[in-house]
Amino acid sequence: MHRVHTDRLCVPFHPIKCGGNEAKCEGKSELIPTIKFRHCCLLRNQRCVAAYLYDRLLRIRALRWEYGSVLPANIRFHMCAEELEWFNQYKKSLATFMRSLGGDEGLDITQDMKPPKSLYIEVRCLKDHGEFEIDDGTVILLKKNSQHFLPRWKCEQLIRQGVLEHVIS
Repeated sequence: MHRVHTDRLCVPFHPIKCGGNEAKCEGKSELIPTIKFRHCCLLRNQRCVAAYLYDRLLRIRALRWEYGSVLPANIRFHMCAEELEWFNQYKKSLATFMRSLGGDEGLDITQDMKPPKSLYIEVRCLKDHGEFEIDDGTVILLKKNSQHFLPRWKCEQLIRQGVLEHVIS
């Protein structure tokens, strides 16, 4: 994505350099300051685009930590194909790193973003999600407006996705 934008900005540089040489050759030295000014403006614009794209990548990386591996449709809608590809590559790299930690099952470092006060929390289902199985094999039907007392670590991903809401008493 960055390469595409910088390539677009670099296209005008070649004529500028040729234009500067032509101005010297033809004796039009009064054009040189204008050409240099335009060149400096283009370099500044290139730096601004690079800073903007870097900031967007940092925000996309933060989305992986906030929403998990599946982005909501309204966020995906506002991302270009290259950003979605970068997100998927980051997601795969993070998954590979987490599998390398903690033995056979790996370690999910995206869980417990805030230290838990208790292992179980009360949650309310905001939309129909279907069946949800917890560690002891119990299957819970998550229907809209139903409330459940579930293990925190099993709920965090669904809370981030907007399926569940933490009920604070």
